[in-house]
Amino acid sequence: MPAFASVHCFGEAKMKLTIVFAGLLGVFLTPALAYTDINIGGDSNSGISGQQSVSVNNEHNVANVDNNNGWESWNAMWDYGTNFAAVRLFKQKVCIVHRMNKDAMPSLQTLDALVKEKKLQGKGPGGPPPKSLMYSINSERVNDLEKLGKPIAGMCRGIPTYTANELEGASLFFYSGTCIRADVLWILRFSFCGKIDA
Repeated sequence: MPAFASVHCFGEAKMKLTIVFAGLLGVFLTPALAYTDINIGGDSNSGISGQQSVSVNNEHNVANVDNNNGWESWNAMWDYGTNFAAVRLFKQKVCIVHRMNKDAMPSLQTLDALVKEKKLQGKGPGGPPPKSLMYSINSERVNDLEKLGKPIAGMCRGIPTYTANELEGASLFFYSGTCIRADVLWILRFSFCGKIDA
């Protein structure tokens, strides 16, 4: 009988050790995902309103930006693995996919560091101006979302999706078409120009 009791105690100790190890593993894996809420707008004269949140997933090489501003809300996904970015516009009920401009857009490591150090807050009108990127939306819909990578395909599935090409050296001042603007925090200003049929 005592032999059975000692085996039973050993089994409990092994199970407790496994639970502790699993808990520690979770603590060490948690830094793979950085998340922060960043309030933009408010009383500033910047013209930006709403709330944005940024999440960085180092394991899957993607970053998400959510802009919550009522009917003007949108989500953006930057897939550093495929070099594609997408923005889902709720009002227009479309997805727009474009190549990432690595000269203008921060690297995943830089964005992750900015999120963790909370350096994306408070840059506002007093800081350096955001980099502006302007895109022309192609009129043909994307038929095969899988070629854009699983994260973007998942985000854009079920809604009309279009690609867009960057207009280098272009300015909104000289462009006469309709453009949709998506400001990402205080670091980037995207303009998507052209007619889309949702």
